Amino acid sequence: MRTLISTAFISLDGVVEAPGGEPGYRNSGWAVNGVDFLPEAYEIKGREQKEATAMLMGRVSYEAFSPVWPDMEDFADYKVMPKYVVSTTLTEGDLVSNWGETTVLRSLDDVAALKRTEGGPIIVHGSATLNRSLADADLIDRYHLLVFPLLLGAGKRLFSDADRDTRKLELVEHEAYANGLQKHVFDVVR
Repeated sequence: MRTLISTAFISLDGVVEAPGGEPGYRNSGWAVNGVDFLPEAYEIKGREQKEATAMLMGRVSYEAFSPVWPDMEDFADYKVMPKYVVSTTLTEGDLVSNWGETTVLRSLDDVAALKRTEGGPIIVHGSATLNRSLADADLIDRYHLLVFPLLLGAGKRLFSDADRDTRKLELVEHEAYANGLQKHVFDVVR
């Protein structure tokens, strides 16, 4: 079974919306404008590219990343990696041609089937709505969180507000940085 890793820039109050400057959100760009940049705080992002063997995202994140990431040197390892987009509306004709192999999945059952295939970790970038659905379906195995010392108030949240049983997480890696960022890596306990 493959490991599904949710990775996120997240504010202290749980917001994950528009950290890089995506339009339409009041506090857009909070991850790049809100905290001083320290390279060591982002080490995990490079490690994710080296360790992941596939990327999973929702339609909205795909539509935000696909015009930009294929040509960015910072994301070169993702260009050749297989990508999977969970969407009920995206068609093969909507996919960009310069970002490597991309497959549209239509349901969480398709994601569960992907997890049962051979291969290494699958990384989930962005995709707030998809993350909540994956967590509710008990499909996420690990969280890589870079917590920003910001309170953003309104905005899309990483975690579901569904009324459910307690889910225990095991902290397997953590570090605090001089700029206030905190790295937390949690495994989901089953």
